[in-house]
Amino acid sequence: MPRSVNAVASRARRKKILKATRGYFGRGKNVWTVAKNKYEKGLQYAYRDRKAKKREFRGLWIQRINAGARLHGVSYSQLMGLLKKAEIELNRKVLADLAMNHPEAFKAVVERVK
Repeated sequence: MPRSVNAVASRARRKKILKATRGYFGRGKNVWTVAKNKYEKGLQYAYRDRKAKKREFRGLWIQRINAGARLHGVSYSQLMGLLKKAEIELNRKVLADLAMNHPEAFKAVVERVK
């Protein structure tokens, strides 16, 4: 009995990955073995960086809040302590947005907790 190979499915699998690697540099876009490795590595980077993105944004928000707070004579850590003591539950994302785009509202929050 002849060996059965499902060439249709194999080709479709390869085609799917080669389509995903369009735009990659060098042989990573058209040589199957290189493209497959680059595709898998890209998925690993994507998974890792979805987590890293959250850390990076939190750091950015903290920097923005600190800059805004220091304009009103208080440091970031002092401001966060005062907010907790005053039982004002604004997260860092919202505070950073206020500090950047609505300085008068941010000033009102700082004055409220002082």
